[in-house]
Amino acid sequence: MRQKSRAVIARDHTGTVTVEDIWVDPPRQGEVMVKMEACGVCHSDLSTAKGVIPLPPPVVLGHEGAGRIVALGEGVKGLAVGDRVITSFVSMCGHCRYCTTGRPQLCDQNSRTAFTLPDGSVRTFDMANQALNVLCGCGVMSEYATLHMDNVVKVDQPDISMECCALISCGVMTGVGAVINSAKLTAGSIAVVFGAGGVGLNAIQGCAIAGAAMIVAVDRSDSKLELARLFGATHTLNASQDENIVKTLKKLTGGGADYAFECVGLGTVVAQAYGVLRKGGTAVSVGVASTQDTTTLKTVTLSLEEKTLKGSYYGSARPREDFPRLMSLYRSGKLKLDELITHRYSLEEAPQAFEDLAQGRNARGMIVFS
Repeated sequence: MRQKSRAVIARDHTGTVTVEDIWVDPPRQGEVMVKMEACGVCHSDLSTAKGVIPLPPPVVLGHEGAGRIVALGEGVKGLAVGDRVITSFVSMCGHCRYCTTGRPQLCDQNSRTAFTLPDGSVRTFDMANQALNVLCGCGVMSEYATLHMDNVVKVDQPDISMECCALISCGVMTGVGAVINSAKLTAGSIAVVFGAGGVGLNAIQGCAIAGAAMIVAVDRSDSKLELARLFGATHTLNASQDENIVKTLKKLTGGGADYAFECVGLGTVVAQAYGVLRKGGTAVSVGVASTQDTTTLKTVTLSLEEKTLKGSYYGSARPREDFPRLMSLYRSGKLKLDELITHRYSLEEAPQAFEDLAQGRNARGMIVFS
């Protein structure tokens, strides 16, 4: 039976979002319907609304969510009605060469879920019965969402709030994972993190968890840099007040960083992250850039100085293993989650949440469903 739902939709690439009534179809083979309880407002949602991530509108936004299963399609295993789940915007088939070699974030199935479910269709329709695409196979900025079972991870820790669970599903996994999984940062290292937004703050606390001796946060906002200190930055630098940020950072770090993390999504910042490395260092590009964006580097330094530039998608996540691990870090007091939420919104306040995100007012805004 179809379920009526309120949802946040981007109908064009102007950056404007609307809250509308939609229909959500029941789950088919291998799918589940989830009643959402919390959804983070991620920069990828804003980038989709602006067309930087060029998905065809109209699109139901939201990929950083948590809720409870209310209906099951045929063939669903390991999940039941009433289960608390975290959504994963990476669809994990478990069978392709990437899944079987421990890299499910690169799953072949994921390439088919940019704006539909894995079978190429959607379960979301507006009141005129026009099909609505869904961001990353999720579309969970909606009271109800139907997803493939490969896009949800069961939560076995009942004491962790759904808001914290939602954070784990994207921003935390992406930032912390970039440090621990992608870079494999070693204790005692010097690290520089460019960008102190939602993902950057998590990269900073990932560096702290991994035991970095020096963590430099770089941003253009003093308020974000102040927050970076809370998450483990030992030093901060306002890039808007420095004409040669690479030179300044090399001096500050005593010759360069062992690791640098670009959490902005700009080729110019990728070049800065690579440029600040000492010999043998590793720069990790984490931010999602536009499809036209490029970067430059001195090719000779790759060999003569053994520097590395690599990408990190979704923190090189293995969601079914990493999500529980992140929850354990939170329960032990090593991972900050509650402090990431700087403002809570109702679903109807979603347009304001997007405006606040665009203006840099939040580390992470959280939509809480009633």
